[in-house]
Amino acid sequence: MSNVSYSYSNSTVGLQYQTVLERAILSCVCTVPACVFLFINGTMLFTLRSKPVFRDTCRYVLLYNLLLADTTQLVLTQVLFLLAICRVRLTYPVCGTLTTLANLTAGISPLTLVVMSLERYVAVCYPLRHAMIVTIRNTALAIIASWAVSSLNNATRGLFLLQFSLESLGTSLMNDYCYDIAWFPDSLRETYDKAYTVFLSVTAGLAVISSYTGVVLAARSASTDKVSALKARKTLLLHLVQLGLSLMFFYVIIIILPRCLTSLIYGVRDQTIRPVLLYHLCGRRKLSVEPGPG
Repeated sequence: MSNVSYSYSNSTVGLQYQTVLERAILSCVCTVPACVFLFINGTMLFTLRSKPVFRDTCRYVLLYNLLLADTTQLVLTQVLFLLAICRVRLTYPVCGTLTTLANLTAGISPLTLVVMSLERYVAVCYPLRHAMIVTIRNTALAIIASWAVSSLNNATRGLFLLQFSLESLGTSLMNDYCYDIAWFPDSLRETYDKAYTVFLSVTAGLAVISSYTGVVLAARSASTDKVSALKARKTLLLHLVQLGLSLMFFYVIIIILPRCLTSLIYGVRDQTIRPVLLYHLCGRRKLSVEPGPG
């Protein structure tokens, strides 16, 4: 996605003018929170595979997919960021592979957030049909679809490479740091990226806002579980914030922070995940886990 490319490129523009001390400080400022969030995300991923209640519940399967994509994307962007700070130049194929994988995983987050928002909408507005609509099979199909859409986007971007001589780029070192615009300088591709990002932003935003509106209207019904509706409203609002952040630009706040919000949203607020996550983080005592309300 273009937001990953532009946010990363903006963060590396001034690197050539920085001293060794400035680069070291910048590395620490970005790497320390990234490592903390990677530890939390890694623990969360392990937690979601540690109990049958997590492996067999659709919302937690979606959560695992979102966390996996976010964690992978955070690792890739942090590696690229450190390579740029250390002034390491890569070959065009290596840089292209890393940036393509970063764009692929970045595209999964907004798509999965949309699916998770729709799942909460169905749970609140159609509770009697939720188990029939939101099945493990349908969840798997939704996950496959999100990866397919993001892969198709990257495959489409790859078509713009046909105008370049790939043989001459095969073993050549890049003249600049490795980021998407540096290895893939094409105005048509940039226009496509902007169009895709706008389309995805509008579509995903409308889906989450519509889900939130539906939950708010359903909460006024006497037959609706008020507690469940309130939790769903708060979760959808947090998803909307997370979606907005993931489609914006600054590296530390916009690239790193949204990748940990999923763990914070569910790891702290979800009554089923919280005790198991704390157990794995602290290792102090064994806890029994029973399914809790979302």
